[in-house]
Amino acid sequence: MRAMQVMIGAALVAAVGCGGDAGREAPAAAEAVRAAVARAERQDVPQRVELSGTVEADRQAAVSSRVMATVTAVHVQAGDRVAAGQALLEIDPQTAQGQEAQARGALAQAQAAFALAERNHERFKALAASGSASELELDLARMQYDQARGAVEQANGAVAAASSVARESRVVAPFAGRVTARLVEVGDLAAPGRPLVMVESAVGRRLVLAVPERVKAVAALGVGAVVPVRIDVLGERGELEGRVAEVAPGADPASHTFRVEVQLPIADLPSGVAGRAWVAVGGRQVVTVPRAALVDRGGLTLVVLRDAEGRARTRAVTVGATLAGDRLEVLSGLAGGEDVLVGLAAPPVDGAPVEEVRP
Repeated sequence: MRAMQVMIGAALVAAVGCGGDAGREAPAAAEAVRAAVARAERQDVPQRVELSGTVEADRQAAVSSRVMATVTAVHVQAGDRVAAGQALLEIDPQTAQGQEAQARGALAQAQAAFALAERNHERFKALAASGSASELELDLARMQYDQARGAVEQANGAVAAASSVARESRVVAPFAGRVTARLVEVGDLAAPGRPLVMVESAVGRRLVLAVPERVKAVAALGVGAVVPVRIDVLGERGELEGRVAEVAPGADPASHTFRVEVQLPIADLPSGVAGRAWVAVGGRQVVTVPRAALVDRGGLTLVVLRDAEGRARTRAVTVGATLAGDRLEVLSGLAGGEDVLVGLAAPPVDGAPVEEVRP
């Protein structure tokens, strides 16, 4: 295809000439071309790599129960917004309440044993003072007293733990957000470590990127670095400015990529949607011309040069991205440093004299 374009371009250049060889000088009577003249410049531009990612919420939680019990009610559906502390579901409290009752019974036994040990200790202290009890007997009474006091403290801790678990017959949202998945139904068995409801924060979104090792080695991706991003579902918003919030210290051994999280300037987006980011990985030198120097003719992109003798020469080029200042990158056809004519509506006769128009 490239060879065919070059052949067509050569034919077109010949056609816009005087009906003969493209390199032949124009007749003396050829009309002069009046146009502004610009320079095809070589510029250093940053080289960017495009990375694909997925939008995630700042905070995500897999909510589970601390006890094993049957689910008795589910109050939310996927998509519901919830407040911090709002009940998501309820589980059968009987198991937890039974554990609390056992703990309170053990506390009562420990308190009774402590009361007896305390009275016994006081009794042996009085006997030892009058010489009626030996030091060994007093030491044994003191040990029993200390053991009984420790048993009471332990029982109090067990009651506090059991009471805390008993109060969790209502599983609540850990923060304000949105339910992304409901994983149980009434009658299911809840168990510690089993996710029951998935919740994500209502505001705050990040674009999570998997950055290849070779890109991570040369890219400036420290925390706080600014990264241009684009979210596919927000096509009309154009390019956004993200900021690197977190960089994984190590690579994934399976994919050999680093997890990089970019904070987005939009607070509320659907999680899971696709996005892209562009990371600078150094620079490269390119040839650029003003957009107004391009002439489209017959499906080809042309520029008109002013040669060393001041005559117009038409050349086919291949252009790339638009750079700053409304200049276009030229991928092929120019080496840089050439004078190009600006503002032409059509290519002139090849070899026509050029009269520069000063702006």
